[in-house]
Parts: sequence; C-alpha cells; structure tokens
Amino acid sequence: NGAYSTRFYRNPSITHRILDMEAKFNAAVEIIQKLPKTGPLQTSNDDKLKFYSLFKQATVGDVNTERPGFFSIVEKAKWDAWEKVKGLSKDEAMKQYVDTLNEFFDKASKELDIDAWLSGPDLDPKIKDLLAVIAA
Repeated sequence: NGAYSTRFYRNPSITHRILDMEAKFNAAVEIIQKLPKTGPLQTSNDDKLKFYSLFKQATVGDVNTERPGFFSIVEKAKWDAWEKVKGLSKDEAMKQYVDTLNEFFDKASKELDIDAWLSGPDLDPKIKDLLAVIAA
C-alpha cells in the first residue's frame, strides 16, 4: 500500500542514552545495596529515604498505595519520601538516583580517602567495577 510506518524506528542516540542511563541506574542501585553496613562510609536516614523514593519512582512510578498509619513510622517516612517525587518520569528518577549517588561520594570524599576505602579488605570488589559504569 506504500504507507511508511515509523512505528519500529528508534533513534539510535536516544535508545543508547536510555540504555546507558538504565545501566548507570542499575549500577547505582547495586552499589547502594553492596555498601557495608558498618564502616566509614554510611548513608544517613535522609540519604536512604531519597534513594528509596527515587528507586520506587523509577521502578514503579507514582506512589500507588495508601499512606501507612500513624504507628508505622518507618513505612510512613518512606511513603512520604516517595510521594515527594510524584510525577517524575522513570528516566528523570533514574538520573536523579545516579546524581544523588555521585553527590554522596563527592561529599564523602571531603572526609574520606575514597581510593583507600575502595581498596579496603572488607569492601565488595565489584563496587569498583560498578562505579566505572556510572563514570562512563
């Protein structure tokens, strides 16, 4: 019929950027999960809530549950944090998650020798590789 469809056309540079951001986001999530529970580099409760809210927004979308009750203090704080990022697109939430991790390490580098920390015996060696993905 001669009709031309762009339905299956994808702009390679846009597709590459999206896949690149997803790779960086996944690496950032894994870094947060692999951070030691004790030691010189710790996430604050505010950091944890920010990472949680951006993760939920990137993976689920807008908050889709009722606000937890008065006695569920932790769950309510998590819900409130997620509600604050309502409306962010998946891509923007992933980008902000990666940016937040970069800011976390930038801030930590003012008080800690990150290279020495990365070479420490108690650290999962995969964190170095994951940081390289984010830096790419």
